[in-house]
Amino acid sequence: MSEIPAKATESQDPSDGARAEDAGALAADTGHVPAVGGGAGGDVGVPAGDALWQSSPPGSIYDYIRVASFSIGPDGLVDQWSLRAEHIFGIPAERAVGTDPIDAFVDPDLRERGQRKMAEILDGREWTGVVPFRMPGMENGKPGEDGLAEVYVMPTRTREGEKAAVCIVVDVRTLRSIETDLAASQAIFGQSPFGFLLIDPGLRVRRANHRFASLFGGTPDDHRGKGVYDYLPRPEAERVTAILRRVLKTGDSITDMHVTGFVPGSDERRHWSINLYRVKSGSGRPIGVAWLGTDITARRAAAREAAAARRNLALLNEAGARIGNSLDLETTARELLDVVVPGFCDLATVDLYQGLLAGDETPPGLADGSAELRRVAFASAVSDAPFAGTGAPVAVGAVHHYPFNSPCADALRTARPQSIPAEDGGLVQSTLAIPMVAHDTVVGLAQFSRAKGSEPFGDRDRDLAVELAARAAVCIDNARLYRREHERALILQRSLLPPGDPVASGLDIACRYLPGNVSTGRPSEVGGDWFDVIELPGHRTALVVGDVMGRGLRAAVAMGELRTAVRTLALLDLEPAEVLSALDEIARGLGTPGGVQQATRAARRPREADLSEVYLATCVYAVYDSVTRRCTFANAGHLPPVLVEPGEPALMLDVPPGMPLGVGGEPFEEVEVELPEGALLALYTDGLVESRDHPLDEGLQAFVGALTDPSRPLEDVCDHVLNTLDTHHGEDDIALLMARVQGLPTESVGDWTLPREPRSVGRAREYARGQLLSWDLEPLVDTTELLVSELVTNALRYGEGEIRLRLLLDRTLVCEVWDAGLVQPRRRRARDTDEGGRGLQLVGLLSAAWGSRRTPHGKTVWFELPLPDGETTLTDPAEALLSLF
Repeated sequence: MSEIPAKATESQDPSDGARAEDAGALAADTGHVPAVGGGAGGDVGVPAGDALWQSSPPGSIYDYIRVASFSIGPDGLVDQWSLRAEHIFGIPAERAVGTDPIDAFVDPDLRERGQRKMAEILDGREWTGVVPFRMPGMENGKPGEDGLAEVYVMPTRTREGEKAAVCIVVDVRTLRSIETDLAASQAIFGQSPFGFLLIDPGLRVRRANHRFASLFGGTPDDHRGKGVYDYLPRPEAERVTAILRRVLKTGDSITDMHVTGFVPGSDERRHWSINLYRVKSGSGRPIGVAWLGTDITARRAAAREAAAARRNLALLNEAGARIGNSLDLETTARELLDVVVPGFCDLATVDLYQGLLAGDETPPGLADGSAELRRVAFASAVSDAPFAGTGAPVAVGAVHHYPFNSPCADALRTARPQSIPAEDGGLVQSTLAIPMVAHDTVVGLAQFSRAKGSEPFGDRDRDLAVELAARAAVCIDNARLYRREHERALILQRSLLPPGDPVASGLDIACRYLPGNVSTGRPSEVGGDWFDVIELPGHRTALVVGDVMGRGLRAAVAMGELRTAVRTLALLDLEPAEVLSALDEIARGLGTPGGVQQATRAARRPREADLSEVYLATCVYAVYDSVTRRCTFANAGHLPPVLVEPGEPALMLDVPPGMPLGVGGEPFEEVEVELPEGALLALYTDGLVESRDHPLDEGLQAFVGALTDPSRPLEDVCDHVLNTLDTHHGEDDIALLMARVQGLPTESVGDWTLPREPRSVGRAREYARGQLLSWDLEPLVDTTELLVSELVTNALRYGEGEIRLRLLLDRTLVCEVWDAGLVQPRRRRARDTDEGGRGLQLVGLLSAAWGSRRTPHGKTVWFELPLPDGETTLTDPAEALLSLF
């Protein structure tokens, strides 16, 4: 036993000390030095003198199993205790040496049998067996643990020749754990449904399982020693090699690394998901990389299909959100291309039938496909110029047609998508010609193209293109229908406005009307704004501006009805407040099936108002007298008029705003204002001074501030106002009516008061003759004398109070006879036997117009004669008198 050192105190590692001990023991028994650490990397052929002091390299069997040794002296007591024994049994050498191993480690029930075995061993017999043992109690009083050891006892002799023994102890539980781990590892490695490789530090396959071999051919042993380049294409192999080296170096695992390659005997590209992790020995030394691979080719294909479906669905959702936001044909076509380029294709165009854009009632539909089209939109992700797909390039806005036998004409003719072959040497590799069909009507053609290098169109892409084109076609058809209705409503609205520039006596008139959104280029519903200039008897003029609440054809029609009613009421020569009261009744009747009478009856019964059937409107009505330059205003919920006097800043007139028309129940007030010569009067609607970005107060102040130079021509003033204010918002119609006061000069007015006596008839004729001669109107003298004589005679016979005669000269000659009587003259047809009753008939025959109106103090009967201009033929009074009989 002298060859085995009593203590391995020079080593602090129990395994190293145990290895040295065990090597020394083997040398003592066998007489030769083994090759320590025969595992991979062990030193083979080391001289025997050096092997005694050489520890096994990492990776030996002793890194995995627990082996220890100790020796028993002739007295049956432990005389040597290795460091590994200390590790297994947990007892230091100073406690173990000199103790009886049977008493120290064997259960009391087995000690007798153990003593017999010890006697046999000291008698020189070898023995091997499994022995249960119990570790001695700890110093802290904690009982020792039970264990199971396989013991190999070898008899020895001391220098004195006494019998002793060397014991080699292996922890059985550790062996069984290793056996279980090896079995589990073998089961996992061999039975795994995934490809399993163990790659050594040299990046060579050390071991492969059957699943991997079934994919790449051969047996698992055939793959030993192969490298990554034997399985993958070179670029992919270089990438994987770099990753393997990184895993070996850092120990960082790699999960779900996608690798692409081919399997033997197949040209199909395969995809694998690879997991890599570093494998270490029991001592922690890296011994390779584990490779776990799963074939995900089918999963990748399914994922591509799902991704394509999601992409198409997202494209359809985007199309639904972005296409059709405008009711403009060209804008809708551009919205389609904004969706498909570049998400769906690289180039795209939209052609619409020229007849559809020109406003034809019915699009060509399923024609022969050669009708004229206009290219309304083009988009490209790869080029700025239209691509050549079917002949010469077509610029945006150009009108063209496709040849009868071309795929595009066939698509238009059959309403079915067509594929257009690519041109040699061109940019495009695949093109789809998709007819744009809405409500079984072809409205145009959309072309989608993909450039070379992109994936060609498939069946799924064709179906998606048809759906996108159909959605855009419906929006375009809706825009076409809306444009048609909008144009009709706009024509209706403009037809209800005064044609050309209105002319009025004693006023210089300028007006502007802007439909909603006309300045923004986007079609919109027409509104109910209107203005009117109405000539009244006595060289008076009615100025009207109104706004029907709401938009569309309904508002335009209501505006037309109210405008007609205003003109009718104005011809009755009612006061402004009376006109608005009558309009209020009419407005309430517009929303009632039975008209005004039904609305009046319904108003007497308590009921809940149906706001959807109520027509509300605001209106300002003004009557200007050019002789007195006085203007009477009445307001029904409208914005106040603006007056600019010469040399003064603009101001808003304080006209009491009544309730809007259609509300009813409230009277309207009148305000009379004297307008100085040269003053500027402005009537307008809220679209001029109000928008989302500018509140009403701010707009009114801006409007008043824009009227700084009223002496400029009225047309220039209107343009300056529209350019200064925010009139481009397009949210509402804009109506602007401006009038500059130019009263009748004093020399153009003849005014006399006549006493109530028969001689006043002759005196009236004399006054009329003298005034006409002073105006150089001698051709009108006879007719005027006759008619003045009739009117003054009627005033004497049927009227009351003083008689007033007034002659007014402007664009026509007007004669007025005033009296205090309230009874209006009524024209009747006289019988042949009647002596009288023909005076008013004679007035109607000889004058251009005649009538009567009430005044605050009676009535006025008037007639009007055109001025002689060389073209107007005057009626001969004698012939008029003879025609009465």
